[in-house]
Amino acid sequence: MPEEPCQCPDCQRFYREHDRLIRENPTLRQQQELSWAALQSFRTLAGRVLEDLQKTHGDSEPAAGSAPPAPAGSPAAGPADAADQDAVQQAIGDLENINAHLFSIEALMERIFDVRVPEEVEQKFRELAGELAPDPLNADRLRLNRLLHQTPDLPDR
Repeated sequence: MPEEPCQCPDCQRFYREHDRLIRENPTLRQQQELSWAALQSFRTLAGRVLEDLQKTHGDSEPAAGSAPPAPAGSPAAGPADAADQDAVQQAIGDLENINAHLFSIEALMERIFDVRVPEEVEQKFRELAGELAPDPLNADRLRLNRLLHQTPDLPDR
């Protein structure tokens, strides 16, 4: 593990968001609700994009020779169009996998809501939130650093 936190823009953005979420949601209940809302919003948006792509581009690649003819006056589909179509089909497959994983996570997260803690424990959450939020060497941050740098397709790259 590095001794100093990474200073790249992706990591810096994560540190700010990490700290903000802890400061603004310093109790178990608030973290439960925040996690659930984030999961549901991700599922809703990813599911809607998948539906739209499937309606527009179909669930699977067209069979050879069954592609509709190019409209009159437009150039015939070239290699770039085929590459774009392949990329869209790959994205559809990836989104289907993401949605399956999100459903699995949802099932696991439902168990989180079974946990209730006394006010004394919620107070401990509040106390420690102030210590964790500004900690750039937090293990979760360092773990995410490694993930951020292994992901070639993050936005703003």
